[in-house]
Amino acid sequence: MAEVANDSVNPDISLLRDMNDYARQAPHGVDRAVELLSAYGLLVVTALLAGWCWWRVARRSADAPAAVAGVLWALLAGGLALLANIPIRAFVRRPRPYTEHDGLDVLIHGGPHYSFVSDQAALAAAIGVGLFMVNRRFGAAALLIAVAEGFTRVYLGAHYPTDVIGGFALGAATTLLLAPLALALLTALTTTLTTTRLAGLIRARPDTLPPAEDAQAPRHRADDKGLAA
Repeated sequence: MAEVANDSVNPDISLLRDMNDYARQAPHGVDRAVELLSAYGLLVVTALLAGWCWWRVARRSADAPAAVAGVLWALLAGGLALLANIPIRAFVRRPRPYTEHDGLDVLIHGGPHYSFVSDQAALAAAIGVGLFMVNRRFGAAALLIAVAEGFTRVYLGAHYPTDVIGGFALGAATTLLLAPLALALLTALTTTLTTTRLAGLIRARPDTLPPAEDAQAPRHRADDKGLAA
């Protein structure tokens, strides 16, 4: 039988049980909704948000290649964070919480993978930080989604809170540490693409820009600061 942890001496287990208790008390429909959001919904929303950010910054003229490069980097950084987690999991080899602690309401099993760190948290955090570098509004929304994703993983009993925190740290570090080189290369790529048939994906053509925005392209509101400002 799995050992019941002493909650009073292990805050990680205590917080896990407190958050997982919401699942025990919630109606079945709520649990099912959280499960779907955790597995697919929140990451799909993040991808749509990134697409919307791409469309938004591509409509600007002067800084569009750099801003689109930033969105591309946010997505690529998410993939790199997942790859970086492979050796981390293999090294730490932390079992899933439901294999070591009785009394958890387990709504989703993590499969054969180890628990530390959370893939979902790392992916969501990497994209969120990357989008924040491009546009604060989109980035803040993506980071809120990342927090929600992390909460659902603990709620479902699939991860410890520190798994999620570790995922956030891994995702943020991947995005920030590699950003200088990645953005330089990607900006060169997107700038080159503006001279090809793919130019419409990087920069809106002058005749498609709204008149007011086309005339004031270099000027942006303070709340949209970032690569796109």
